[in-house]
Amino acid sequence: MYQIRFDCPCRVHFIGIGGISMSGLAEILLGAGFSVSGSDASASALTERITKKGAHVFIGQRAENLRELPDLVVYTAAIRPDNPEFAAAKASGVPMLSRAELLGQIMKNYKTAIAVAGTHGKTTTTSMVSHILLKAALDPTISVGGMLPAIHGNIRVGTSSTFVTEACEYTNSFLSFFPTIGIVLNIDADHLDFFKDLDDIARSFRRFAELIPPEGCLITNADDPRSKELTEGLPCRIRTYALTSDADYTAADIVYDEHGCGSFTCIEDGKVLGSFTLNVPGVHNVSNALSAIALGRLLGLDPETIAAGLAEFRGTERRFEYKGMLSGVTVIDDYAHHPTEIKATMNAAKTYPHREIWVAFQPHTYSRTKALLQDFADALSFADHVVLADIYAARETDDLGISSKDLRDSLTELGCDAYYFKSFDEIENFLKSHCIPGDLLITMGAGNIVEVGNHLLA
Repeated sequence: MYQIRFDCPCRVHFIGIGGISMSGLAEILLGAGFSVSGSDASASALTERITKKGAHVFIGQRAENLRELPDLVVYTAAIRPDNPEFAAAKASGVPMLSRAELLGQIMKNYKTAIAVAGTHGKTTTTSMVSHILLKAALDPTISVGGMLPAIHGNIRVGTSSTFVTEACEYTNSFLSFFPTIGIVLNIDADHLDFFKDLDDIARSFRRFAELIPPEGCLITNADDPRSKELTEGLPCRIRTYALTSDADYTAADIVYDEHGCGSFTCIEDGKVLGSFTLNVPGVHNVSNALSAIALGRLLGLDPETIAAGLAEFRGTERRFEYKGMLSGVTVIDDYAHHPTEIKATMNAAKTYPHREIWVAFQPHTYSRTKALLQDFADALSFADHVVLADIYAARETDDLGISSKDLRDSLTELGCDAYYFKSFDEIENFLKSHCIPGDLLITMGAGNIVEVGNHLLA
């Protein structure tokens, strides 16, 4: 496999450079002195940003974009073999790496390479860790799967030997990584268009854990029922955290403010470490914070620095993000697109000021909706009212005989006040006429449902 070397920069071309992860990797290479070009189907804020950083970006993907052959071509999982640039690179014999393989190669250039994995909570936890590392002045390089205000985007290029990134399990991407420290937040059934079942997912996480060298460390959630089989027999050091189980790091005396943000006492190895206050809501974020505290302590940071970093974190875009007020109705946007994530968001909403909770939900992919239909209904039923949009197909073309109407019917059977509308205009008009002052409206999903809240507030 081609090896990226920071001491020998070369010319790299990215097919799909406008993606949030691809543009971030391109920015890291630019910061290391590499010459970068790339292409994307359309212009965007990310292509504009990376162009200003020094990349040569083509809009439209054509074989002639590779007329001057680069030393390496990088492509995303969405690029098909018949893509003209992919086919041209293949025919020319230029070395090629997938996005995940490049990320893994970049990690090998850092002494401390931290990878945050888990079915849920990766972006939030990576962001918490990033705030802690920044507060400690460790000057890290950061790659996060959302827009983090503290770094004015999704990427930060540092000058130290510390690197932190999300580690996604989909298509086994994280198996191309080279972490020295890993965090596994949870293991749950998702991406069942790729994985066979939960056992298959658990095997993938186990293989990720096995990538950590004996001198490295894995931080795991002892509350997760799969944590024991994840860690059994691993040669690396193991540190655990939990809310309800015995663990190296636990939380006591948890209280919540008027916005549902938790404060707690952290117990480290049976002794009081200190008090911590969060500015993101929900008990799930207390759990995420414990993993970040464990990481900070592993790096030798004092509890005051860790606490200060956590206190400064106020969330990333699309993670229980406050959008504004509409005639007395609070509008929140959230990326939750799995039943476990929806439950966590609903628990946070319950502690947030509200009269009644409205959720405008857009299911994400047919395969996920079909496989977890009843779980979705159970999770969404915690809301007082649910308004459903059509399923966001994303990468899928087969509807598998499932639709949002099926989810509406399942919600109705549970006694939930549920509605389905085909267009966003219908959803917006319905919400404007039914939400009243004091209500909490959450636009929810990994697709473009965020537009509903944006249009209402506009």
